[in-house]
Amino acid sequence: MSSNETTRFYLDRLVQDAKVPGIQYLAVGPNQTVFNYAGGWADIKGRRPLHSSTTLSAYSVSKTITAVAVLQLAETQNVMLDKPIDDYLEFQPYGPDVTVRQLLSHSSGIPNPIPLRWVHKVATHDTFDERSELTRILLKHPKLSSFPGTKYIYSNIGGQIVEHVSGKLFSSYVTDHIFHPLGILPQELGYKITDDGNHAKGYLEMYSLMNFTKRFLIDTELIGAYEGKWLHIKNHYANGPAFGGLIGNATGLGKFLKDQLRPHSVLFNDSTRQLFYASQCNKRGASIPMTLGWHIGMVGSTRFFYKEGLGGGFHAMMRIYPGSEIATIVMTNATSFDVGKFLDMVDPKYL
Repeated sequence: MSSNETTRFYLDRLVQDAKVPGIQYLAVGPNQTVFNYAGGWADIKGRRPLHSSTTLSAYSVSKTITAVAVLQLAETQNVMLDKPIDDYLEFQPYGPDVTVRQLLSHSSGIPNPIPLRWVHKVATHDTFDERSELTRILLKHPKLSSFPGTKYIYSNIGGQIVEHVSGKLFSSYVTDHIFHPLGILPQELGYKITDDGNHAKGYLEMYSLMNFTKRFLIDTELIGAYEGKWLHIKNHYANGPAFGGLIGNATGLGKFLKDQLRPHSVLFNDSTRQLFYASQCNKRGASIPMTLGWHIGMVGSTRFFYKEGLGGGFHAMMRIYPGSEIATIVMTNATSFDVGKFLDMVDPKYL
């Protein structure tokens, strides 16, 4: 069997054995698609297949796109990475020592409360007050977990730097300065469900820890009914697009990944792109497993950059292997599916 045939057989088995309701997996090079798969169900009860065009929630994968936006503003010197976030936010309770760089590299010491309740129903989205909700979360968690710059601590609390500096809504800035230059269409990547009939349902597996603890983690209004062994989580939006609001498909994220594999990105200049992938250090000079937007991982002896997103019935991860000029993205509508283990096993076929 060829690599593609082996991968397709494995993915078909995952779907047939109900290890996941639906899944998209895409491998790309700088100028071509190496492998593309979409299968399973976007809606188990309605027997609606999951296609390449189907959209899913990407959750924290959003943070890498947010980092691109901040670095674009740093490139034009509208944001200074080593300046306090105080300079760019109307309100934050963590004092003057937290910098923009620390925020992007998760070394700020800002706490990491579990954000799975930081969502709202689709029906309330048009009237949702993001700024008030952010202020409420900050006031509820006002103390730093560690002194800024001393160690890596992942955090879901961020700020509204892009809006403050650009004068645009965050989603409008990203659309104009990231999605449009890459030719990404609204139905491929954005911050709204553009077509209810083409958006996957999110699911929790019946026999999973998250399902057993769901009422402590997820707003009960979002908990739907069982469809076989899968519990439906109703459509929703993250309370902040910057930390977890991205909605789209592997095709849309693949366009971003292709751009990042090319010698020159259309999103920023070469020095900024180099900064995007530069390992960061704490104040003692020790490396932390982060760049300004990516986590750093290893599979075998191969180094890669990645971002994972999980919550509300979805799980996703994208990876870039610069040395092999390959990037991959997996998106599923099952929170419990181990996307990292999946990519560790499948990706090496294309490296």
